[in-house]
Amino acid sequence: MVNPIDNNQEYDRAKEVKEFDDSKIGVKGLIDSGINSIPKFFIHPPETLADFKSNLSTVTIPVIDLSSPTIVDEIRTAAKTFGFFQIINHGIEISLLDKTLSAIKSFNELETEEKKKYYRRDGGNGFTFSTNVDLFVSKAASWRDTVQIRLGPVPVEPERIPEVMRSEVVEINGEIKRLGEKLMGLLAEGLGVGAERFNEMSCVEGRLMVGHYYPYCPQADLTVGINSHTDPGVLTVLMENEVGGLQIKHGDGWVDVKPIRGGLVINVGDILQILSNDEYKSVEHRVLANSYQEPRLSAAVFFNVECASIT
Repeated sequence: MVNPIDNNQEYDRAKEVKEFDDSKIGVKGLIDSGINSIPKFFIHPPETLADFKSNLSTVTIPVIDLSSPTIVDEIRTAAKTFGFFQIINHGIEISLLDKTLSAIKSFNELETEEKKKYYRRDGGNGFTFSTNVDLFVSKAASWRDTVQIRLGPVPVEPERIPEVMRSEVVEINGEIKRLGEKLMGLLAEGLGVGAERFNEMSCVEGRLMVGHYYPYCPQADLTVGINSHTDPGVLTVLMENEVGGLQIKHGDGWVDVKPIRGGLVINVGDILQILSNDEYKSVEHRVLANSYQEPRLSAAVFFNVECASIT
């Protein structure tokens, strides 16, 4: 079992990280073990933590109704100015979104010995469970556990997905692909090219679902949920529960993204920024460590393909 590090003892980060990873218990396992302070390798430097506590903006990201008659203009403006927006009336049943997030919760709250069967860093079989894909190279770990599921172009074999979340993943995959095609069409129209341009380039075929589980952190002020980053792919569709924590960079400050019941968060990836000749913006975003007893749950579907330029 990994224990918090006594500051009076010599600290061997590589050793502690390896012991934690070898335990395959994840941060949920640490909480279940009864810790009240976090291991040292989860503690972020003061300058990172200071930034998380400052420069908060009162601006809100756009909320867009996909049934709006001005949808193309609204999405174009949001993608240019924020790189993020939330959508409602998107056609995916709220009950399916709830079931998908509940399935991620159910997997993460399985008995530790059951979850250990899936813990691995090699994603070759299409389904993995781990803590921090960059655990061994990052300067500080983030307080979350993650499942990754390959949805396309060649989806993971259903039997490789744990039964507790199998049917939900299979069902949401088709709905998310349909939504992705619609969004890519609207984004293409916003650039003045044909609605099918991105879809003809197979920009929605490569899909990876990443489900994050952020359990309660007893020292949330010393760590983060996810450090600041941009998404490298084309587009990201995110579903999340009511426990907030997502923030995006806007101007010189950070904007809290307030969860909307039944809404989905959409953001531009690095590839789409390139394809749009910088018309659409891929912006930094991050997640706070969870200080609430209720876990934060999210499931992001990344559309990741290498497309040629549209120009």
